[in-house]
Amino acid sequence: MPKMKSNSAAKKRFRRNKNGVIKRGCQYRGHIMTKKSSKRKRRLRAGSVVSKADAPKITNALQ
Repeated sequence: MPKMKSNSAAKKRFRRNKNGVIKRGCQYRGHIMTKKSSKRKRRLRAGSVVSKADAPKITNALQ
């Protein structure tokens, strides 16, 4: 039986912590940054943690 492939999109978007928590980047920073305030752009730089409800789906995609 062939090996299972990880979801390539998930590999690029999510990272697993040492504690097993899944981290993600913030959304709304892909383009049209000129109309966003400096404070908002600075806040968007920081990462965030995936919710407990979504964690099993993402874990499955990363395997």
